[in-house]
Amino acid sequence: MSPRTNDSASQDGRPRPGEGAPEAEAEAGDRAPSASAPAGPDGSSADVSSPDLSSAGTSSPDVSAAGVSPSDAAAADAGGRIDAPAPASGAGRGRRPESARRRAARLTACAAALAVAFTGFAVALGAKDDDRATVAVSTSPGVSAAQLSHGDLDSGVKLLQAHLKQQPKDFGSWSTLGLAYVEQARVKGDSSRYPQAEKALRRSLKLRPENDPALAGLAALAAARHEFGDALKYADRALKENPYSERALCSRVDALVELGRYDDALKAVKLADARRPGIPVFTRYAYVHELRGDVKTARRVLNLALDSAAGRGDIAYVATQLGQLSWRQGDYKAALAHYARALGADDTYLPALEGRARAQAASGDTAEAIRGLEQVVASYPLPGPLVVLGELYEAKGDKAKARDQYALVDAYTAIARSYGVNADLDTALAAADHGDRKAALKAAEAEWKRRETVHTADALAWALHVNGRDDEALPYARRATATGYRDATFLYHRGMVENAAGDRKKARASLKEALDLNAGFSPLGAAQARKTLKALETAK
Repeated sequence: MSPRTNDSASQDGRPRPGEGAPEAEAEAGDRAPSASAPAGPDGSSADVSSPDLSSAGTSSPDVSAAGVSPSDAAAADAGGRIDAPAPASGAGRGRRPESARRRAARLTACAAALAVAFTGFAVALGAKDDDRATVAVSTSPGVSAAQLSHGDLDSGVKLLQAHLKQQPKDFGSWSTLGLAYVEQARVKGDSSRYPQAEKALRRSLKLRPENDPALAGLAALAAARHEFGDALKYADRALKENPYSERALCSRVDALVELGRYDDALKAVKLADARRPGIPVFTRYAYVHELRGDVKTARRVLNLALDSAAGRGDIAYVATQLGQLSWRQGDYKAALAHYARALGADDTYLPALEGRARAQAASGDTAEAIRGLEQVVASYPLPGPLVVLGELYEAKGDKAKARDQYALVDAYTAIARSYGVNADLDTALAAADHGDRKAALKAAEAEWKRRETVHTADALAWALHVNGRDDEALPYARRATATGYRDATFLYHRGMVENAAGDRKKARASLKEALDLNAGFSPLGAAQARKTLKALETAK
């Protein structure tokens, strides 16, 4: 994000690993000092710039690959590392078939959103790392990586293209151009940039084999295509060349999370925190701890990141992460306050607009939630907000509008596959409740084979449940909650599976826990949880 992904919040509202504002990396001299380092005679942190490099880029001996695209925001002067003592303080619903013409129109409408979704792990565009790294050749005068991040991306790309016509052997500019193409895909929804990005990045590697900016770019591209194993391998190769590459360190964390290797992800994020503390690492550190059930640490670290944020993009991103964390814990008032801060920094920031709408819906303000989600999907028609909007329509009795939103989810996944991007998790989650149940199971089983995470375990459990295979579903439902990650949807799914499998006592406990945690976790799911729990209580 991670940190979806980066993209807007995913279907369950969680942050994507690697998501965030596409800022350039900080120079080595700007890195935050380690809070856990011994203080020097003047009270400043002692130099920790030369740790043992023998374990560079690895979190465990058997790790062969590493991370999803890194990029959130620049490493800010955050006051040091975060790995230091904390200060005191329902059943599936079918749809009527659509005409071919109407479906084609929906596919077209979704096309612009695809690259945005698949490059949600926002990309830092080619900034130079510290002097221990292999430094790429500078881009043409006036076209810096930071300008590509903050300024007119299209103009920067044109200047880079012109520069490379004159200097075709400038491998650094080729890597920056490749990353810029990935960023264009994210911003413009232009998936045709993917092959251009790959071509530019491989050209950079041909000119200078194993240069770390190009390898980090290929990690970002692989993540955009949801090929997390490849993203991991490219990040490891980048770290072999430059153990202090912020992008590669963050990519490593992201991929390990998305592959379900949570212990390795924890080691990797601690390594990243030791080497390059800053906002990109802080947000990942928080999510890795949240996945382990340590919400207190996650909140502390995100507050630290927000305190260190200077740019509007950083503030919007981190405040949104805090909003999502509060929403998942059922604290809608705090969530709305965080989203207000995010939108105060950037009133067009779509993940914050989506998060605010979810919190409004959970608080009972359905009309405002619908207005907000309509605004989001008009620009960003991704499965998460589309499903929530559809369920809000369905809850108020407007089934025709609900079907329209669910049809757009189908369109999204169809176009995803047409570009060679894996969308099985999106298919499994949406189709289980609002589409073809058999297709949901097929997609969930395929995704589970690719990566065993808490999210794929939950998706497989629910897909098995809606297909009437509850005895098979139960182990997966329990595995989804085994790490301590507190998600009301997971608990609801587990409770419904337990009920169907005949374990009424555990079903009551799971459903009550889901509603106690986040009573408005889903417009339809929460209502079904309350209905089922009431029936179970009555039958006692």
